[in-house]
Amino acid sequence: MSFFGSMSTAISGIRAQASALGHISDNIANSQTVGFKRTDTSFNDIVTASTSRNHLPGAVLAAPAFTNSVQGSIDASEVPTHMAINGEGFFIVSSAIATVDNQPVFDNVNYYTRRGDFAMDKNGYLVNGAGYTLQGLEIDPVTGNPVGDTPGRIQIDRDFLAARPTSSISYTANLPLWPQTVNADPDIADSELLTVGRFTPPLADLSAIPANGENIFLDNSLSGGAITGYDALGAPVNVQLRWAKIDNAAGGGDEWNLFYKTDDAAVGGADKWLNIGQSYAFDAQGRLAPAVDATTITALTVDGINLGDVTLDHGASNITQFSNSAGTVSVNTIDQNGYPSGELVSIAVSENGRIAGTYSNGKTVDIAEVSLARFNATDKLRKLDGTAFAATQESGEPILGAGGDIIASAREASNVDIADEFSKLIVTQQAYTAGTRIVTTADELIRETLNMKR
Repeated sequence: MSFFGSMSTAISGIRAQASALGHISDNIANSQTVGFKRTDTSFNDIVTASTSRNHLPGAVLAAPAFTNSVQGSIDASEVPTHMAINGEGFFIVSSAIATVDNQPVFDNVNYYTRRGDFAMDKNGYLVNGAGYTLQGLEIDPVTGNPVGDTPGRIQIDRDFLAARPTSSISYTANLPLWPQTVNADPDIADSELLTVGRFTPPLADLSAIPANGENIFLDNSLSGGAITGYDALGAPVNVQLRWAKIDNAAGGGDEWNLFYKTDDAAVGGADKWLNIGQSYAFDAQGRLAPAVDATTITALTVDGINLGDVTLDHGASNITQFSNSAGTVSVNTIDQNGYPSGELVSIAVSENGRIAGTYSNGKTVDIAEVSLARFNATDKLRKLDGTAFAATQESGEPILGAGGDIIASAREASNVDIADEFSKLIVTQQAYTAGTRIVTTADELIRETLNMKR
């Protein structure tokens, strides 16, 4: 091999080390960039000719070795819309290319990033520190399930949350064997009253309790709890419930009816309490026979506010009549699905990767679900500005709906280790210096050769 060939090989080594130095410089410069992935250097030799008896050194090529699949540390953040991915996967984002009528215009190309320092901009989009807009799936406010399967840009609606009328009340309770009621008939002993299980003195019609019969009703019934419901406009309605035992059922059990107060201001013969129209008959073991898992309160109306038909959901066998020494109704569950209108107060990311809005009415509603994508060849993605990536033929198509876990109120730090980079810097500097020594030596040998004629 000629001296000029040795010099050429050494120069290729110098160039390779210069490339490695550039990668180290880039890594150190971005050691504090959120979601940054360092670039290592892979050296590949180029052989010009090589046999078992002869070898001519060729050159060396420095190629980038990407670490897109190497996770950085996850740091806590005080910003509720910040998020990090623990495991594989990328946030799907869009890039704005212009602004028209004060609204961003996007290029309709999907990009991918691990940078999760998202915050809501003036248009309601979630944008990270590099200017990329987050994508996800819209959540159906009624079912709570994602709508469709194609991610779109998440835009938070700042409008009022519309009121949701009460359509269902979840209610479970245990009724006592011996209700503590007041005996209004002096000719019947308390023990006999409890045995026959009827109103004393009797009321002519139990489908509705008039105002002038309320005292008798209250003396012969038990409180079943109360809950606030809402009409279509979000007006609150106080639904009060009472249980009354009306008869003994066959086999030793009792039969009960459930009532609700319909008009707090009723007087005289006007209806004050209404029977919901469902019989609750218990067997000797304290179970409903037949079972009543749910019933409908038709046109539930309280103080002139009509909630319409409301489902009273008991679940499976959750109205019971077990022994209760207190003689009162033990309400285990009472809840309803309505709420008044409210103004958006704040948004945050939940641990299941959903964007939730908190409103002035106290409701927290899931707005969108963050979508993740992963690739079969993550390190083959093409790097872009702002710690973003683009899919390539070598990386393969994105696989949606898969990836790691989303960590709320957190950010993924750069995966650059400063100490490691400085170690590589020392080695690179030595290799670069050694390469220059080869060039100097080859130059001296060439000059010595040219001086041989003297």
